[in-house]
Amino acid sequence: MPMEMNALLVLLIEDDMDLAATVGDYLSFENIECDYAFNGQVGLDSALKNQYDLILLDLTLPKVDGLTVCEQLRAQNVTCPILMLTARDAVSDRVAGFEAGADDYLIKPFAFPELAVRIRALVRRSKGHSTSVTIGDLEVNLSARQASRAGRKLKLSPTGWILLEQLVRSTPNVLSKQELERAVWGDQVPASDSLKVHLYKLRRQLQRPYETQLLHTVAGHGFALRT
Repeated sequence: MPMEMNALLVLLIEDDMDLAATVGDYLSFENIECDYAFNGQVGLDSALKNQYDLILLDLTLPKVDGLTVCEQLRAQNVTCPILMLTARDAVSDRVAGFEAGADDYLIKPFAFPELAVRIRALVRRSKGHSTSVTIGDLEVNLSARQASRAGRKLKLSPTGWILLEQLVRSTPNVLSKQELERAVWGDQVPASDSLKVHLYKLRRQLQRPYETQLLHTVAGHGFALRT
């Protein structure tokens, strides 16, 4: 059946054929069509030969694992958004995915409506929307994962980058403590002071030695990046 006008075309790299079929069936109702690859090597080859709006990439794959697929695609200048789908919910796995070049990370089991929303958000961001954001003298390149203030490059940890990215995408709105914790640790419960420690380190990078405060604590609500 031909695709409807304006349908999105997604490459789903997933070795669980039943899950892939179920995801594909749901997405078709959302006007999102899927090509399928059931191992990492086939997925890598398909992504290099064809143009996709987005790639859905499982982390645990035969032939070539998901992290390697992601790294090789970015190394060969494939710039379309990559959304990782995986049952691994450890912070180290999430960080590894982002460092490999993934744009987002969704933990299995996931709600299909949330998957569709994330796909559209990533595609919308990648087409016609700048990946560079300026907040005062802070410049953040979301695709390159680089940030600088007044021309000085910020040295951020992987966790610090995730926090900064979430705050940048929400600016000037407030993000709650719970929203930031979920962005970094997913459904895992972090140590009570973990977020506080990472925000302190991020604040030091953002604030020193500048007079203008950018990262604000909004009492009773959360945190926001504002000039």
